[in-house]
Amino acid sequence: MKRIVIAAANGFIGEYLCDHFSKTYEVIGLVRKSVPSKPNVRYVIWDGINLDEWQSELEGAEAVINLAGKSVNCRHTDENKQGILQSRIESTQVIGQAIDLCKIKPKLWINASGASIYAYKSERANVENDTAYANSFIANVSKEWENTFYAFPYSDVRQVALRITVVLGREDGAFPIMNRLAKLWLGGKQGSGKQMMSWIHIEDFVSAVDHIVHSEINGSVNMGTPSPVSNAEFMLAIRKANGRSFGFPTPEFLLKIGARFLKTEPSLILDSMFVEPKVLIDSGFEFNFPTIEKAIGNLIKS
Repeated sequence: MKRIVIAAANGFIGEYLCDHFSKTYEVIGLVRKSVPSKPNVRYVIWDGINLDEWQSELEGAEAVINLAGKSVNCRHTDENKQGILQSRIESTQVIGQAIDLCKIKPKLWINASGASIYAYKSERANVENDTAYANSFIANVSKEWENTFYAFPYSDVRQVALRITVVLGREDGAFPIMNRLAKLWLGGKQGSGKQMMSWIHIEDFVSAVDHIVHSEINGSVNMGTPSPVSNAEFMLAIRKANGRSFGFPTPEFLLKIGARFLKTEPSLILDSMFVEPKVLIDSGFEFNFPTIEKAIGNLIKS
């Protein structure tokens, strides 16, 4: 069988990608701790820093998909900031080094990045050829991440950077937390509620990656739906789906206090992310869950 290698294969997104591609490919999952193999999925240990036996798995692969990096959902202390940046840079560098050593290089290298790279525009969403970037910590991480990725120029390996938005899934990510708040009548706007939220249903995310694998797409790709919404609209959709006519709002000062107890950063909720997936749309990709109402309805009913 043709082979796809996925780094951070046991994470939220990685598991979905493994399950999807294992139907038609042999999947090699790069993980830091031992994981039992599944049909057509074989897990291989790596540390995300050093070349080792895992490098041979890239030889002649159809695609390498790197999702590795410490979660940004933590307090952004100096130590955590260093870990967030370093884990992304090191894993990208070592995969590039492994590809350099391949006699038959993978056809495609997909590397994660972040849609928070863009400077916010109130008048329209950012698309992939926009080059006005933000100057926040998270944006700078994405810039350095992509710089590391594109520092490996290949004529025979297609390279795609996934600028990932908020990925909505039933079991993990932002949705289960926000859904629980709505059920408890706490699903009102957060902060001003005017901050924009770009998002994508996990099933559309997986389908989009599959589309990229089987296309000729190169460069940066915004991984979000064509229908970004404000935080207030997002929370309204969750309340409606749960049959809640009201939800207590959370003022900014309370969010900042709560973030300390939850060991996370309020900027992850308060900062705008406003992008549209021009590259995907122009290449003919169709979303199964293009609106927030359809996405939330599917996640709650399933």
